[in-house]
Amino acid sequence: MKGIAVCPGSFDPITYGHLDIIKRGAKVFNQIHVVLLNNSSKNPLFTVEERMELIKEVTKDIPNVVVDSYQGLLVEYAKSVEASALIRGLRAVSDFEYEMQITSMNRVLNDEIETFFVMTNNQYSFLSSSIVKEVAKYNGDISDLVPPAVRMALQEKFSI
Repeated sequence: MKGIAVCPGSFDPITYGHLDIIKRGAKVFNQIHVVLLNNSSKNPLFTVEERMELIKEVTKDIPNVVVDSYQGLLVEYAKSVEASALIRGLRAVSDFEYEMQITSMNRVLNDEIETFFVMTNNQYSFLSSSIVKEVAKYNGDISDLVPPAVRMALQEKFSI
């Protein structure tokens, strides 16, 4: 498949699960915009700038990835970068209901942008940024969950 896709999220912090979805999308689309969106229901540990730097660091070897942030509707961002698709990762059935609602609303807002759901690799099906932060906070081993740069940033945040 050709074209531009957007992979949105809060990425607080980016995990190997996120990277799995990004890498797989990068094989299918000419360009992937990994975009940080403001989620008003979340209280992030990392600033937008810190998250963007971490994403840039861990995706630097994927040449067709662009890292960006946006305040506003996802479909407006997608339109501004001429994307034809959104890539959303699914871990479990519980994700599907939430993602279906978002996808339905996005279709109402812009029916020219398709959403592609990618099932996460089984080894990451339990993984979330919240779980990673909780384990890191108590000095648990997160080396199999996040790239080394993210692990170090979490250690700094929690002064471990």
